[in-house]
Amino acid sequence: MAKASEILARVLSGRSDATIPFAELRNLLRRLGFAERIKGGHHIFTKDGVEEILNLQPRGRHAKAY
Repeated sequence: MAKASEILARVLSGRSDATIPFAELRNLLRRLGFAERIKGGHHIFTKDGVEEILNLQPRGRHAKAY
């Protein structure tokens, strides 16, 4: 499993959205203090002070790219 800082750098770069493993992205968001709620296949992340809600879905072992 990649280090959280490596995953964060990949997310922030915006170039490899379709190749980020879903489990690693979930772990990163939880380490950053996001609360997770699961409804069906949707994993919804919220955090006080962050207006946007993050709605992620797995596609195979990767996160679904939007």
